[in-house]
Amino acid sequence: MRSIRRHFFCLFALSALAIFASLPVSAADSSKLHTVSIDDLLKDLRGPQKSKPLLLYVGPHMLYAQAHIPGSEFTGQGSTPEGIDALRRRVAYLRKKTPMVLYCGCCPWSHCPNVNPAYDALQQLGFSNVKVLYIPNNFGTDWVYKGYPVASGD
Repeated sequence: MRSIRRHFFCLFALSALAIFASLPVSAADSSKLHTVSIDDLLKDLRGPQKSKPLLLYVGPHMLYAQAHIPGSEFTGQGSTPEGIDALRRRVAYLRKKTPMVLYCGCCPWSHCPNVNPAYDALQQLGFSNVKVLYIPNNFGTDWVYKGYPVASGD
């Protein structure tokens, strides 16, 4: 199992670097985002079903297909107009107080180009219970490599 995780981590890191190199840099400004820590999200996910937030992945599809939080949904890359449109379509019929957690993890928090635009789009639509999962380094390092639950595929 350890070698599988190490192999996955290497693939994840290489994929993230390739994707990150082609994206514009836009820091995730934690001063304006409501964040949730990995530990707190894990507590919520282990709790009763009715307290679980809607998990929306707003990063590159290739990374989502490699590994994502079980139960999360790919909505499109937050840094692209197509991704924001897909996010808007996904939430169009939800209550404005629906608890949601956005996450990406494609690169270090300070360089993520996806979470700010996705968060801003939901705020503009009037959603008031949105948080962003604080992933300091990347999803591979801060989630997968630590042995937290993952799913793969679409």
